[in-house]
Amino acid sequence: MPPRCICCQNRIADAGRLCAPCWQKMPFLEKPWCYRLGTPFSHDMGEAAWSPKAIADPPEFDRLRAVALYQGPASDLVLSLKYAGRRDLAVPMGHWLARAGAEILSADSLVVPVPLHWFRLWRRRFNQAADLARSVAQQSGASFQPEILRRVRRTRQQVGLSAKQRHANVRAAFKLAKHREADVFGRHIVLIDDVLTTGSTVSACTKVLKAAGAARVDVLAFAHADPSVSRDA
Repeated sequence: MPPRCICCQNRIADAGRLCAPCWQKMPFLEKPWCYRLGTPFSHDMGEAAWSPKAIADPPEFDRLRAVALYQGPASDLVLSLKYAGRRDLAVPMGHWLARAGAEILSADSLVVPVPLHWFRLWRRRFNQAADLARSVAQQSGASFQPEILRRVRRTRQQVGLSAKQRHANVRAAFKLAKHREADVFGRHIVLIDDVLTTGSTVSACTKVLKAAGAARVDVLAFAHADPSVSRDA
């Protein structure tokens, strides 16, 4: 079969890529951005500048980086991976994640996916965050650690919930797997998820990891769905 665009299925020259129209529509997040949240600035404010949001309400995690806004081809790719079983998308999406997180990834990092509850994993048959995390680890040289975190409480879908409801929904939903404290203590963790909105899920995961002694916890998400974030912010 001839190579096709991973988003719209139009014919292209090389496999595993976007066609030119989809590439032009891809809402990539690029520097200059907030050092802490990775949200874009309209002009360069310096390498370590924090956004007003990061200053007013610092996150639990240390830094966040995302590939793109949750719009256009980015949202299409996430939905295809998550709900249409397009697990082949994890490789090109992981390549973009590794690029977006180049400044926080190293060979000493532990790449940890946000876990699914066992019942949802059974229904879906795979964890899209784990597929992305595996790809990121392979392309960055970091260590893929899919079993460090467990989701011990079956939570409601976060879609449609307010920020307050999202935080309440994931409270006490995650735990460190048994006998993994030594693997986490003093280490740099990079949490991987497909979409980030309010950050409630990755914040809950971060609390568990830092309570176990993680030295630093950074977050890599493929898409940023917070409506307050735009490339013109």
